[in-house]
Amino acid sequence: MPPATLVDPASIDTSHVLLNREQIRRLNPQRFEMEQLTAIVSIDEKHKLIVGYKDVLPDEFWVRGHMPDYPLLPGVLMCEAAAQLASCYCVHTKLVQDGFVGFGGMEDVRFRGQVRPGDRLLLIGKARRLHRRQTIFDVQGFVEGNMVFHGQMIGVTLSSQNESPS
Repeated sequence: MPPATLVDPASIDTSHVLLNREQIRRLNPQRFEMEQLTAIVSIDEKHKLIVGYKDVLPDEFWVRGHMPDYPLLPGVLMCEAAAQLASCYCVHTKLVQDGFVGFGGMEDVRFRGQVRPGDRLLLIGKARRLHRRQTIFDVQGFVEGNMVFHGQMIGVTLSSQNESPS
């Protein structure tokens, strides 16, 4: 049985973009094939919520091989998109001021539906724990109002400075 939705996906207006790809790049270090967010549409600090989406394109690097003639967005990339969503929240709200939130792990992840090229994967994250060293977000993904995955994303703060080992 899927969990209750964090936010009713039908109530989300994805036509109003709060942060576009270029603005997301100022918050997150991922580039090229590893950029998994198209836009952020809402950040609600009072309720510790962030909402964004990934437009799944037919020319993405994984389409040709996962799986030929029936491409499905790999679950690990859905999880990566959720981690990037959480990082955006932490950097945008200044919880993390000199770095970003790295993917530290996930718990209780379930995949409940398919995500295919042409789909918009709506991502919702709600912070359970916010700390400068470790964060935990409940995350959910939807396609056309149907929950396709959910889980808990654990993030760890990583410095954006290049530190050389001593």
